[in-house]
Amino acid sequence: MPRGDIFVVSAPSGAGKTTLIRRLLAETQGIHFSVSHTTRRARKGEAEGVDYHFVSPVRFEEMAKANEFLERAEVHGRRYGTSIAEVDGPLSRGEDVLLDVDTQGAGSIRRLRPEAILIFILPPAAQALKDRLASRAADDDEELRSRVEAAGHEVAALEMYDYCVVNDSLERALRDLQAIIRSSRLRRDRLPEAVREIVRGFGSAKTVSAS
Repeated sequence: MPRGDIFVVSAPSGAGKTTLIRRLLAETQGIHFSVSHTTRRARKGEAEGVDYHFVSPVRFEEMAKANEFLERAEVHGRRYGTSIAEVDGPLSRGEDVLLDVDTQGAGSIRRLRPEAILIFILPPAAQALKDRLASRAADDDEELRSRVEAAGHEVAALEMYDYCVVNDSLERALRDLQAIIRSSRLRRDRLPEAVREIVRGFGSAKTVSAS
């Protein structure tokens, strides 16, 4: 069975990434969402094991020392990490795996898993991002300034990514994300068995041998 692909999605805070990912997962089959571990507290509406695995700094450090993370990073004073088990298990079953990580984590995955497909979600304008962050009740003024400053650094990492999706329309951005995943699944090395059977009927099985 062909292995699935790793899709890494990053965006500045407030760019609408979480909403896009939720819609993508709800409307696209065969994608496993890799639930990251984090030391930050859960926000309103977030659930353990769904949005994140919320752990103590001590537990996070234990996992890091045991080399259980594919990537880990510190963002705004909180630690985040992607469990290797969350990624490799579904991949071996032929599922695609979607990772929601920041640019630092995406860089680590690029080095360790160069085959990963990196996607950056860009807000329609800098001011639109500032306005959205300001409307959040969860952030105080100091944290707001920190997030706006961090957004500039994150956007500067755009050249590392394979695709850029501008979220000026939720529906259009969702279609763009789905198109990226669909095109990846149409690669020759991921042809389903039904297609291989058709090709074998023409005596050309060697041209679609599994990688």
